[in-house]
Amino acid sequence: MKKQTIFTIILSLSLVASIFAHDLFLKTDSYFLKPNSKFTVKVMNGTFLASEGAVGYARLNDVSVVSGGNRVHPVEADLTKDETTASLNLTTGAAGTYVVGLSTKPREIALKAADFNEYLREDGLPDTLEERRKSGELEKDAKERYAKHVKAILQVGKKLTDDYKTVLGYPVELVPQQNPYSLKKGDAIEVLCLLDGKPLSNQVVLAGREESGKIKLSPELRSDAKGIIKLKLEGSGKWYVKFINMSKLDDPNLNYESKWTTLTFEIK
Repeated sequence: MKKQTIFTIILSLSLVASIFAHDLFLKTDSYFLKPNSKFTVKVMNGTFLASEGAVGYARLNDVSVVSGGNRVHPVEADLTKDETTASLNLTTGAAGTYVVGLSTKPREIALKAADFNEYLREDGLPDTLEERRKSGELEKDAKERYAKHVKAILQVGKKLTDDYKTVLGYPVELVPQQNPYSLKKGDAIEVLCLLDGKPLSNQVVLAGREESGKIKLSPELRSDAKGIIKLKLEGSGKWYVKFINMSKLDDPNLNYESKWTTLTFEIK
C-alpha cells in the first residue's frame, strides 16, 4: 500500500472520530475533595478520556457551583485553557456534597446524510434514526442546532448533604435521586431525566465508567413514565450518565434541535 494511501486512510479515520467524539463532561482528578482547598474541574470536550478542543468562556450561558444550599457563579477569570482543554479553577468551602454545572450557548452544524445517520447510531438516538428511515430521509443531509448542559457531583469532606439533587434549570438535566456518595459498588442509583424542567419519559440514556484507562459501557437504558432510569453501579471509579434529546424542526434552514446532557460522579 502506498504511503499516500495510508495517510489518506488515517486522515479519514481522524475526521470520522472528530464528528462523533463531541460529548461534554465535567471531570476532576478525584471527585473526593478536602474542605477549603483548591481544585480543578476539567471541561472535557470530546470523550470522557480525552478533550479535543477547549471551550471558551464566551460560549457559556451558565457556570454554577452549588453547596450548602447556595448557588454561586464562577467568573471568566476562573476559566483557563490550553489547546485542548478548558479548566475551572475553584476552591471548596465547608464539607458537603457539591454540584458543578455548565451550560453552553447553541451552535449549528451541517452533516452529510451518512455521517448524521452514523452519529444517531453511535450516540443513543435510535428513535430519530427510525423516524428518518420511515419517512425516507436516510439519504437527506441534516442541519442541526445543539447545546450542551453538564454537571458533576463532588464530595467535599465526609458530610453528605442534599445539594446533589439541586435542579439547575438547564434545558435538559440529569438529577440523581440518591446521593452517589452514600452508595457503593454493586448498588443501584436512580436518575431523573428532565426536559425543560419536566420529567422526560422513554428517553434513551447511556452510561459508562472509566476502568484502567478505558471506558466500560453499561447496558442501554430508557427512562420510565416518571422520567427515571435505574443504573446498576457495577464497579468503582469515575462514572458518567448521558443522553441527547433530539426534536425535528419545522424550519427551512434547520432540520433538528438537540439538547445534550451529562452527569459525572465517582464511586469508591
